[in-house]
Amino acid sequence: MRFFVEKCEAMRNFANKIWNASRFVMMNLTIDKVTLPQKLEREDRWVLSKLNDLIREVTVNMDAYELGVASAKIYDFIWDTYCDWYIELTKTRLNGEDQEARLAAENVLCYVLLRILELLHPFMPFITEEIWQALPHEGDFLIRAAWPVYRDELHFPEDEAAMEAVKDAISAVRARRAEMNVPPSKKAKVIITTDQPTPYEEGAHFITRLAYASEVEVLTQAPADLGGMVTVSTHDATVYMPLNDLVDLEKERERIAKELAKAKENLARIEGKLRNEAFVSKAPEAVVNAERDKAEKARALIAKLEESAAGMKF
Repeated sequence: MRFFVEKCEAMRNFANKIWNASRFVMMNLTIDKVTLPQKLEREDRWVLSKLNDLIREVTVNMDAYELGVASAKIYDFIWDTYCDWYIELTKTRLNGEDQEARLAAENVLCYVLLRILELLHPFMPFITEEIWQALPHEGDFLIRAAWPVYRDELHFPEDEAAMEAVKDAISAVRARRAEMNVPPSKKAKVIITTDQPTPYEEGAHFITRLAYASEVEVLTQAPADLGGMVTVSTHDATVYMPLNDLVDLEKERERIAKELAKAKENLARIEGKLRNEAFVSKAPEAVVNAERDKAEKARALIAKLEESAAGMKF
């Protein structure tokens, strides 16, 4: 690996991220022993299932001496899944009056953190040992702790998919608001149209808090009047926000037009590749199928963008 000062700065920031996340967990712990509860909320099952997948993949990578791949996966999980999402998702329960819900959040937070430290220990032995010693744990030293193992009972694919859908919606709304320079203090109603309403209905409280919504409405069909609506699209939903009093709607129409042109250009490129008989006949079937999937997703995005553009009545 070539040396870059920027890599040192990035890893310093990563160490700070782990340290601050661990301090947050410790400040909110009232338990002295970690036990996964019988009753798990969807966000708990989501993070445990994601952790389970991480353990399996990193173990395979380590056995194959793919150390860079393994460390990158651990880094992404810690920074994104655990710190940026799961900790945020548990804050309401940690600050709430429901003692059972609080204890469940504490146990899952600490359980996942302990497994993270065990996975990260070969790469960052000193900070992980220091944090591990301060948490409720079994054994004398982290370096002697058992390597985490995949557990079939912690595999929750449906909860993973549902939570990822909610996350995508929140991220899409926040990104669009940031593009339009709308501050978090200005809240707006969020309308979600989808063929899969259940995850969004059950995750509405997360969307309300993390997407700065005044309220959330989930529909299976688009609203009749889309005038003054700003829209964003995810893989299985379209989100409408009446932000006409917060943004320049003419610029929003221009943005949709540009995004539509870009999506059509991308589709044309993919379709050109699929029309190439040499590519289709010589490329592995999985690669060809992947391109076909990309084409379908591109067509779906174009349809959603065209629907949004048609509904802009200004």
